[in-house]
Order: sequence, then structure tokens, then C-alpha cells
Amino acid sequence: MFGTNTSDTAQQIMQTVGLGAAEMPAKLAALSAVDARYLKDLKINVTNALEASTLEKKEAYLIGLSVAVNEKLTALQGGFEQLALAAGATDKEVADVISCTSLMNANNVYYRFRHFVEKEFYTTAPAGIRMSIMANPVIGKEFFELLSLVVSALNGCQMCVTSHEEALLKHGTSQQRILDSVRLGAVIKSLGVLI
Repeated sequence: MFGTNTSDTAQQIMQTVGLGAAEMPAKLAALSAVDARYLKDLKINVTNALEASTLEKKEAYLIGLSVAVNEKLTALQGGFEQLALAAGATDKEVADVISCTSLMNANNVYYRFRHFVEKEFYTTAPAGIRMSIMANPVIGKEFFELLSLVVSALNGCQMCVTSHEEALLKHGTSQQRILDSVRLGAVIKSLGVLI
């Protein structure tokens, strides 16, 4: 059976991300069974990232949702969607987050290619990717840029990360808010490895 302390810790992690009633994922259960000290670190990382003072609860959960969608973590998608809705998000805001994540996946591949190849033809050609959602997002331009930055960081697109970080600074976003958002994305991705 599981060690009491790490079993409780694993269950607390699940509850924090809206998966309290879900069956314990095999990898989390395996770490719990051997009393892995990492679970305590993970619990602290997840809790601290979700409670960053620069992010409203709804925003933190929507960032979590975006990471879960990006990483194709179905259980976490459901957990974060329910948490976001309970924190005041609307169905349209949830749809915007999913749409933003999808769009960034297209942009990240396209702009990473341009950056890697560095040939004038590719860098001067129009992208040809429709992005009308960016003009008037339901979640607001600043938060749309913040999500775009987090997804771009997850997907490793330097050109997109640089562009969205600059746009956020022009919106008046603090560097701490940017850092907290990217940290949250990184921590949720690390949790996703175990879900």
C-alpha cells in the first residue's frame, strides 16, 4: 500500500488541479508507493504557481487549461476547466483559451521554421495564417498575449516568445506577472508528465 504521507500529498496535488475524485494516475501512484520526496516539491510548486500574487485565480486556472490543452492532457483539461468556471470564467472565455492554444501551435511551428532556416524568402513571405481572434479576444488582449507567451514557451518558439513578451511589456504587464505565468506553465507541464 502507499506510504501515508506521500499518498496524502499525491491526493492533495490531484485536488489542487481539480482531479480530487479521479483515479490516481499510475505514475503518481508509483512515486507515492516508494515514498518519493519529489511529490512534496511538486505539491509546493503547483500550489505556489497557482497562487502567484500577480494572477487572479481564474487567470491561473485558464493558464492551466491552456497548458493541458497544449500538452493533450485530457484529465487536466477537465479539472482546470471546472476550476476556471467555478472561479468565474465563462464558456466563451474557456473557448478563447482553447482557440488561442490552437492558434499558437500553428504559429509556433511556422515561426520556428522561419527562425531556423533564416532565408529571406521565408522571412518576407506573408504567413497566410488567419488570426482574427487576436483582434478582439473575449479574454482581453493582455491575457491573450500572456497565454500566447506561455504556449510559445512550452513549444520552444524563440521568435514567438520574444514577440509576445515585448507586446506584454507594451500593455504595461509587469515582468513578475510574465515570469509567474511562464513558471505556472512549466510547473503544470511537469505535473502532466505524471498524469
